[in-house]
Amino acid sequence: MNSKELHELASTYIPGGVSSPVRAYKPYPFFTSRAKGSRIYDVDGKAYIDYCLAYGPLVLGHANEEVKTAVIEQLGHGWLYGTPHEKEIVLAKKIITHYPSIEMVRFVNTGSEATMAGIRLARGFTERNKIIKIEGGFHGAHDGVLVKAGSGATTLGIPDSQGVPKDLVRNTLQVPFNDSGLLNDVLEKNHGEVAAVIIEPVMGNVGPIPPEDDYLNEVRRITTEQDVLLIFDEVITGFRLALGGAQDFYGVTPDLTILGKIVGGGFPIGMFGGKKAIMELVAPSGGVYQAGTFSGNPVSVTAGSKMIEILEREGVPEKLNEVGDRMRAVLRDMIHDSGFEGYVAGVGSMFKVFFSPGGAKVKNYADALSCDKVGYLGFFQRMLSAGVFLPPSQFETNFVSFAHSESDIERTLGAYKANLV
Repeated sequence: MNSKELHELASTYIPGGVSSPVRAYKPYPFFTSRAKGSRIYDVDGKAYIDYCLAYGPLVLGHANEEVKTAVIEQLGHGWLYGTPHEKEIVLAKKIITHYPSIEMVRFVNTGSEATMAGIRLARGFTERNKIIKIEGGFHGAHDGVLVKAGSGATTLGIPDSQGVPKDLVRNTLQVPFNDSGLLNDVLEKNHGEVAAVIIEPVMGNVGPIPPEDDYLNEVRRITTEQDVLLIFDEVITGFRLALGGAQDFYGVTPDLTILGKIVGGGFPIGMFGGKKAIMELVAPSGGVYQAGTFSGNPVSVTAGSKMIEILEREGVPEKLNEVGDRMRAVLRDMIHDSGFEGYVAGVGSMFKVFFSPGGAKVKNYADALSCDKVGYLGFFQRMLSAGVFLPPSQFETNFVSFAHSESDIERTLGAYKANLV
C-alpha cells in the first residue's frame, strides 16, 4: 500500500490517521518504511535527508549501529523487569557527571511525564500551588501546562485544549519569553504563591528561539530573589547543545532539570533531577508520589548509556554546533541576497527559517505566530519533493545529527536556495 492508501486506512482506526498531531499535514503524511543514518525512507520508494529526526532525540541519526548492538544484547537478557537493576545506576551516574545541578534523578517514560512529576515535586517542596510557564513553551500534553502551548497546539491554532477544566489551569501563569521584567512583575504580584518557573532555555516547540543576552541569568537571579524554584525543561536541548545541556552552554544553573528523548538514544524515556534536598521528597523516600511500570526499563536505559558514551567519545555536540553555525550563516546570506522575507533562527545544531513579515526577528511566541504558516507549508512541500524532510510546521525546530555528511549539508543548502523563494 502507498502512503495515501495507508493514511485513508489509518484514519479509520486512528484519530486523524496519526498518533501525534505534529505528524499531520495536507493532503496526507508519508508513511515510513525504514530509516538509517541521515535518511528516512517512505513506503512510496522515496528517500529524504531527515532534519526532523523524530523531533530531536536522534542526535546520532537513525539506527546507530553501536546503540543497536547494545540494545540487541540487552534484549537477550529481557526487556522489562519491574525491579531495580544496575544499569539504572550507570545511566544516572552519567547524567549526574555532566549536570552539576543534578545530584539525584528519577527515571520516567516520557518528557510529558517528567515535567508533570517535576512540577508536582516543586509544589510539594515549596508548599505552593502556582507555577509560571513561558507563552508558547511546550512541556508535554498534561492538563496543567496546556495553556498557550507550542508544538502541535500552535500548528493547529489550539493554544488551549478542550477537556481541560479551567480550575486545573487557574494556577498556571504565563509570561513572554525573553522578557525578564514582566516575569519579575508577575512574581511580585504573586509573592509567596509561586512554586516554580518552568522554561525551555531555548524555545524548541515554536521554532528554535534562543534566549537573548543575559535573559537566562536574569531569570535565575529573579527566581532566586523571589525564593521560587527554576525548572529547565531540557527535553530538546539536553545532551544536544552540550553534554551538560543548555545550562552548561549558557552557564545558568536551575534547581530542577527535565530530560527526555535524547537520553534514551531514540527509545522512550524521560527523567527529572535536582539537588538531594529536593529529590529526596520523591516517593518512597518522601511524600511526593510518582510511579511507573516502565520507568527505568533496561532497553531504554541501555540505549541511553551507549548514546552518552558515543557523545563523550566523539565530541558530538561541539561538532554538530559547528555545522549548525555554518548552515545558519549560509542561510542568512542566502536570504539577504534573494530579498526573501524571512528570519534565520537557532543555536547549536538547531535551526529554522521563519517566514517572518519583513524578515523581522522572532524572539517570542507572539512573533512566531505572526509568521506565514501557509507560505511555510508550501515551502515544506517543495523541500519534500527535493528529497529533504523538515518538520511540517512553521512552529517546530530543524535538527542536525552526527550522521549528516558534508554532502547532505551541501545538498540541503542547495534545496533551500532553489525552493525558498
